[in-house]
Amino acid sequence: MRQYIVDAFSDKVFGGNPAAVCVMNKWLPDEIMMKITRENCLSETAFAVKEGSDYKLRWFTPGGEIDLCGHATLATAYIITRFIEPEVTEVHFQTLSGLLLVVKKGDLLKMDFPSYDLKKVDVTEAMTEAIGVRPLEAYMGRDLLCVLESEEEVRNLNPNQEKVNTLDGLLLHVTAKGKEFDCVSRSFAPKCNVPEDPVCGSGHCHIIPFWAKRSGKNNLVAYQASPRGGILYCEYQGERVKMSGKAALYSTADINF
Repeated sequence: MRQYIVDAFSDKVFGGNPAAVCVMNKWLPDEIMMKITRENCLSETAFAVKEGSDYKLRWFTPGGEIDLCGHATLATAYIITRFIEPEVTEVHFQTLSGLLLVVKKGDLLKMDFPSYDLKKVDVTEAMTEAIGVRPLEAYMGRDLLCVLESEEEVRNLNPNQEKVNTLDGLLLHVTAKGKEFDCVSRSFAPKCNVPEDPVCGSGHCHIIPFWAKRSGKNNLVAYQASPRGGILYCEYQGERVKMSGKAALYSTADINF
């Protein structure tokens, strides 16, 4: 079986967020897909099978299957439009989060994702101890979103992974207003056996609704300030968030099992 590794939200390898992509003729047992995911040791491995005119897409972390992943969706669309069906400019994915559309425009891939409804929650001592600084505000969607005072705090953060694992929410996202970009952020996912997700598309389904409402701007350029780094061009549309990014092919391989 052919597997690709793509660096998503980057125009060059060794940047952005790497995802493994397997576009298959038929589904493998879940147990095998989990074994492949753990063998890859990446934050996400995406598996896709064409069903009718759409592709069914599933995302696996080393900790299990999840309901939404941005960078692996972008990576899968990149592989389909480059290698599987190079004549297409739109890819429709049926997923646990409903129908997701990805449109290819030049070297950008634009994804249409659902926004998470954010509920403001109290800032707790547990958050402060886990993050290492006290958030100004905190919000809950699928994940916990904590707003910090400055870009420097976001960039210099070294959270306690064991304590992050005890916080509510699937992932922890920290964000602040950016200097060069509209916002900066980092994402941590010890519950998925991923200490830091280098560039998190589903995280920006939390981050962008927050900053769009706070800034009054619907078009934002976001930067994920992980060691690898990544840029997301985002448009807030209320119940939906559109995210565009580039991708670079790192490797292709044949899996033998």
